[in-house]
Amino acid sequence: MSNIKIAIVYFSKYGHTRLQAEAVRDGAASFKGSDVLLLDAAEAVRRIDELDAYDAIVFGSATYMGNMAAGMKSFLEATVTKWGAGKWKNKIAGGFTNSSNFSGDKLNTLQGMMIAAMQLGMIWVGVGDIVGSNEPGAESTVDGPGPDSLNRNSASIGPMASSFGVRTPDAPPAGDLKTAWNYGCRIAEITARFNP
Repeated sequence: MSNIKIAIVYFSKYGHTRLQAEAVRDGAASFKGSDVLLLDAAEAVRRIDELDAYDAIVFGSATYMGNMAAGMKSFLEATVTKWGAGKWKNKIAGGFTNSSNFSGDKLNTLQGMMIAAMQLGMIWVGVGDIVGSNEPGAESTVDGPGPDSLNRNSASIGPMASSFGVRTPDAPPAGDLKTAWNYGCRIAEITARFNP
């Protein structure tokens, strides 16, 4: 099996989404033969041509006011140089987000990143973990899955973290970061299948 190259591009204002990005990176790096690059969105704009050599690009953005952050939007707008030439066509793509509440309309952020990936001809990868798979029976309680639960936000399109008003490093909670780690692993596994 050949080595695979995975880039994770993220925007984080307060550090919560950065912790998610680091968890995705660590999960992807745990896959044998993976080479993982972590870039904040501003640096990724400056180094955008380097990303042409990557097999997968994962996008991460905090959700602000029910949508992706301006920093991630700026990066995605810079990818227009890749769109016209089809430079990122058939690369693996994925995305993750964090907000201060369980919903926060995080789905809008993930959909925005997914649509950008689709515009670029990329192949989007979803979460793969069912809600609370490590907490059997939590779904049958009024409290539902707790902070140590995998995919406690019940997301399919990409990992969602909920940090509330808690500062890093105490948030996002362990379950949200483990979901991000698993997602990084899944991205690497699927990227390897497409790049044997």
